[in-house]
Amino acid sequence: MSKSTAEQSEPIHVEDDDHLNELVSEHAVVLVDYYADWCGPCKMLEPTVEEIAAETDAVVLKVDIDELQELAQDRGIRSVPTLEFYANGEQAERLIGVQDKADLIDVIDDLS
Repeated sequence: MSKSTAEQSEPIHVEDDDHLNELVSEHAVVLVDYYADWCGPCKMLEPTVEEIAAETDAVVLKVDIDELQELAQDRGIRSVPTLEFYANGEQAERLIGVQDKADLIDVIDDLS
C-alpha cells in the first residue's frame, strides 16, 4: 500500500482554502465534513465519517469552522455538521445535520 493510499483511509484535516480546492480537484469523490469541536452532533457524526474514510473510495476532508471561519463563510456554511460531496471537482450534494451512515454511503455510491 502506498503512502498516499494509507493517508486516504482516514480523514484529512484541511489547512486552508487552497488545500481544500487542491484535494477536491485531485480526487474523484470527496466528502467534506464541516465541524466544530464544541458541536455535540459533530462528535456523534465523527465515528461515521471515519468509517466512511476507511471503508469507501471517497476521500474524506475535515474542516474546522472555528479555525477556518473565512473558508466556511465563503462556502455558505451556516450550521454544523454540514457534509458536502464533490464528484470530479464539482459540488454534487450538501447535507446538514447528523446523517445515517447508509445514506452517506448511498450518496458516495451514486457519485462513484
